[in-house]
Amino acid sequence: MNWKPEGPLKFCQRRAMCRVPCEYKHRNLSVRVEEKSRAPAELTIRFLYQGGQTDIVAVDVAQVGSSNWKFMARDYGPAWSTSQAPPGPLQLRMVVTGGYDGKWVWADREVLPRRWRAGEVYDTGVQIADIAQEGCYPCDTHEWE
Repeated sequence: MNWKPEGPLKFCQRRAMCRVPCEYKHRNLSVRVEEKSRAPAELTIRFLYQGGQTDIVAVDVAQVGSSNWKFMARDYGPAWSTSQAPPGPLQLRMVVTGGYDGKWVWADREVLPRRWRAGEVYDTGVQIADIAQEGCYPCDTHEWE
């Protein structure tokens, strides 16, 4: 298995690898519509300003007001795509993990407008700041080198 970190790493006193929480003050989780996207159905997004010590492990997209969610596939790192995006405006929901547990996080408003455009960045209105709960000894003692 080839594991690649999605956030900054620090090495602890005993050479354990620990994830350092990201902090984006006054910034919400945002999505950038990637250049390879082709409206209305081919949608690839990249998450920006993902705070905390978390991973986004699942993403769904639906038309605002609809309960007909379509899953998105992870392309690489923070990029997700679908070839079946519903017509906009669109809402997103994500499963975010911070340690052992995961939770659904979603914007209860329009994230992408009906006429979304490749290259544009859209604010989800959501902030993620969770810290992993499993501990990373000795990292959880803050004994950084």
